[in-house]
Amino acid sequence: MKIAITSNGPDLKSQVDPRFGRCAYFILIDTDSDKIEALENSGAQGMGGVGIQSGQIMANRGVKVVLTGNCGPNAFQTLQAAGIEVITGITGTVQEALDKFKSGAFQPVSHPNVSSHSGIKNNKYD
Repeated sequence: MKIAITSNGPDLKSQVDPRFGRCAYFILIDTDSDKIEALENSGAQGMGGVGIQSGQIMANRGVKVVLTGNCGPNAFQTLQAAGIEVITGITGTVQEALDKFKSGAFQPVSHPNVSSHSGIKNNKYD
């Protein structure tokens, strides 16, 4: 099964990025073969629709489960329409998240856990 974990960096030692649509990287892991691919999120700096775009990338890559800190309604709807399960509230390193996932510690959620555009910094001091 292919899973994706949002990440601040390109490897398993990186911290999980709490944002789905605006994460720096998606770490794609085939849990059957342990093949790992770091995919830079080219849409992270977009003006809008990044959650939908990121969800479409996950669907196109054959991802079945996404692990992330937060997922807004547009991204969640896109992932759900593609049959991708979403697990939110993930923290720590990508490796820690992967290990916990493999041990069955996480359960998919049935709704988004943040509002639209929650990953955008609206304040010039952020």
